[in-house]
Amino acid sequence: MELRTACSPKDAKHYDTRRLREEFLVENLFIPNEITLVYSHIDRIIFGGAMPVNEKLKLEAGDELRAAYFLERRELGIINIGGDGTVEADGVVYDIDARDGLYLPKGTKDVFFTSKDENTPAKFYMCSGPAHMAYPAKRILKDKKAEFEYDVEIKPENKKELGTLEDSNHRTINKYILPGQVESCQLEMGMTHLEPGSVWNTMPCHTHDRRMEVYLYFDLPEDAFVMHYMGEPNETRHIVVRNEQAVISPSWSIHSGSGSRNYTFIWGMVGENQDFDDMDEVAMQDLL
Repeated sequence: MELRTACSPKDAKHYDTRRLREEFLVENLFIPNEITLVYSHIDRIIFGGAMPVNEKLKLEAGDELRAAYFLERRELGIINIGGDGTVEADGVVYDIDARDGLYLPKGTKDVFFTSKDENTPAKFYMCSGPAHMAYPAKRILKDKKAEFEYDVEIKPENKKELGTLEDSNHRTINKYILPGQVESCQLEMGMTHLEPGSVWNTMPCHTHDRRMEVYLYFDLPEDAFVMHYMGEPNETRHIVVRNEQAVISPSWSIHSGSGSRNYTFIWGMVGENQDFDDMDEVAMQDLL
C-alpha cells in the first residue's frame, strides 16, 4: 500500500510539474493479478484497483492499517470498469458486471475478487473511508433490474444529465453511493460519462472544504489525455492524466478537467458531510 501525505496549498502553489505529479497523480492502478492501493492522509481515504486475470485476489489490511482485516474499521465502495467479475464478501458472491458497483460495510472480514473471463478481466476500482457503524451491503446496478434483496437500481433522479454540446460539457452523472440510495458512514461514489464532442467536466468548477475527492479517468485511447485542473481558484495548476489514472483532490482545490476527446471518470468522496450539493462554487471570471 502506497502512502501519500497531505500538503498545504501554500506549498502546492510552488510545485513544479514533477512534484505535482508525485503528490497528486496515481499512474498504475490496474496490474494483472494484483491489488494496488494508495492510502492518502487527506481524510484517510484509501483508493485503488484490483485486476484479477486468472487468480483469485484477497483484499488484505496490510501493516499500514494495524487492523485484523481491511474493513475492521472501514467501509468500501467498488465500481467495475472492466469485464464481468465477482466479489465474494464473507461467503456471499456478488456478480459485478461492467459498470455495476458494490458497497461493503464495516465488519466485512473476507473480500475476494475474480474475473469471469481472463481474456476480458474485471477491473475493480475501489474507494474506502473510516466507518463508525455498519450499513447493509448493496449491489448497485447501473442499467439492470434488481434481482436479489441486496440489489439497488440507480434511481432516475440519480442519473442526472447536465451541460450542453455547445458548451462542450454534455454529460451524465450516475450517483452510486449517497444518502437515499445506498447508505454509508461518509463515503460517496459515482461515475460521470461525457458524450462525444464534449470534453469539460465539473465546469463551472467548485471546491468543498467539508470533503476531499479522488477522480479516476478512463475510457481513453492510448494517445488521448485529460488536462486535470487543480489548485486554489486564484492559483490554478494542471496535471496531464492518461487512461485509468487517478488524481487526488484536497478539499481546498478545484477539480475539473478538459480532455483531448470525451471520456468517463469515477469520483469518490469522503469527509465531513454527505450533502452532494454542498459546494463552494467559483465564478468563471474569478479563475486565475
